[in-house]
Amino acid sequence: MASTAHIDTFAQDRLPPREAWPQFLFNDDTRYPERFNAAVELVDRHVREGRGERIAIRYPDAGSAGGFATVSYAELAALTNRIARVLTEDMGLVPGNRILLRGPNNLMMAASLLATLKAGLIAVPTMPLLRARELKQVIDRAEVGAALCDARLRDELDANMREGGEFHCPTMRQVLCFNGSGPGSLEAALEGKPDDFAACDTASDDICLIAFTSGTTGQPKGTVHFHRDVLAMCDLFPRHVLKPTADDVFCGTPPLAFTFGLGGLLCFPLRAGASTVLAEKLTPETLLALIQDARATIVFTAPTFYRQMAAAAGRYDLSSLKKSVSAGEALPDATRQSWKAATGIEMIDGIGGTEMMHIFISSAGDEVRPGAIGKVVPGYVARIVDENMQTLPPGVPGKLAVQGPTGCRYLDDPRQANYVRDGWNLPGDTFVMDADGYYFYQARSDDMIVSAGYNIAGPEVEAALMQHEAVAECGVVGAPDDGRGQVVAAYVVLRPGFHGDDAMRVTLQEHVKRQIAPYKYPRRIHFVDALPRTETGKLQRFRLRQMAEQNGTPAS
Repeated sequence: MASTAHIDTFAQDRLPPREAWPQFLFNDDTRYPERFNAAVELVDRHVREGRGERIAIRYPDAGSAGGFATVSYAELAALTNRIARVLTEDMGLVPGNRILLRGPNNLMMAASLLATLKAGLIAVPTMPLLRARELKQVIDRAEVGAALCDARLRDELDANMREGGEFHCPTMRQVLCFNGSGPGSLEAALEGKPDDFAACDTASDDICLIAFTSGTTGQPKGTVHFHRDVLAMCDLFPRHVLKPTADDVFCGTPPLAFTFGLGGLLCFPLRAGASTVLAEKLTPETLLALIQDARATIVFTAPTFYRQMAAAAGRYDLSSLKKSVSAGEALPDATRQSWKAATGIEMIDGIGGTEMMHIFISSAGDEVRPGAIGKVVPGYVARIVDENMQTLPPGVPGKLAVQGPTGCRYLDDPRQANYVRDGWNLPGDTFVMDADGYYFYQARSDDMIVSAGYNIAGPEVEAALMQHEAVAECGVVGAPDDGRGQVVAAYVVLRPGFHGDDAMRVTLQEHVKRQIAPYKYPRRIHFVDALPRTETGKLQRFRLRQMAEQNGTPAS
């Protein structure tokens, strides 16, 4: 282990004990030098090797030729250098400090993330839709002291800055906004900054990212990743399955705050010397238009989008598109087939996870087998195990266990023991493996609701509902849905004097949207006289799931 470049060792000091880590496996693809900086390898390396004029990032811009503005690798390196100077010179941040990043998929969000890594800081990216309550959990857990935030998303973060307020975070002291103007904006701070910056001499196992994921309790878990992890995710699934070239143009929908989006829409294309199209607030129709207008060759999105895009694909010129990647939730075979019928493209399905950084099981092209997600990506190994971690034979369902160059290291969290056992990562999914090594997804092993690619913790939605005066008690589970895979279904017992009608249903839905990220709201609400409980009073979630499968209330 090389000596750390971090001055602030807060995160390093809160890694799990070594005996609680998974076993890490490295091969010729993932053996890296003891010291390197991931941002330098993703951006500056191309400039150094003579590819500085190639396009790195494109984004919609009506005033530019062809409707897209472009940023070259040399321009991106200069922008990240200037932002890194603001972080270190103006904000006084030192290696190891955590910085919250908050913004949709745009140039400044991407450049801010890369600059954070270049300066030796630790990026804590967050979903644009998170509310102040959810941001507080992240900020407090990671003791974040500064933030770079899109100006349009400032309001929720401001609530964390108000001393004496409900969501005040005492460690959060500095915020600079981008995509704005005037004093206090990142753009103003960038004026006059030189284009050069000496990147921090980070060790390969210095922490560069804390990606938060919610557990079934709704309490966020901080997954800690090193500089080497960023490169490892680029050098396995992309190299062996996706196989991009420098001429590829990436696009898609997953936010850069998700490791799915961080990889597919930023790190993968930059590692290959390709370009990526960053666009905000895409719908299935506007994503199809983006593919057409940007002449995109690779697209990343969730099955929900592919299902809707397949129906409209005939209205767009998708002749440039070569590859499509689906992840974030189970891919129904009907969606795979409808997409292939509409475009001629065989979907690349994959399973990954925030703890594992990115996709570790997948297949493409002629290797695709109906109903299977795929085989283990070279560089990883996997097996199906029982409750005692004993390997199960082909055809028998059990828990998926994985090892590779990436793996789970939670930030100061006892739930490390739930995810890692005997050196193996247990992502919490039930699978079957066939005799040929293909993995078939069965179900999640925990209470997480996966809806349209978003992970939603039922207890978190329950907590939001319980804050309404009309709710006596409630239980939340995932209900099957053809369009989203699952939707959030709430079973609510009302207090006396309140009526379970459509008006109350809408009232509760709007209440939840105000409390937590809007995508988490219960699309189905059933009013019941009592919840199923054990004799000791424990909520029987399996009974609610059975009820959800039987109830056909339309999602609203």
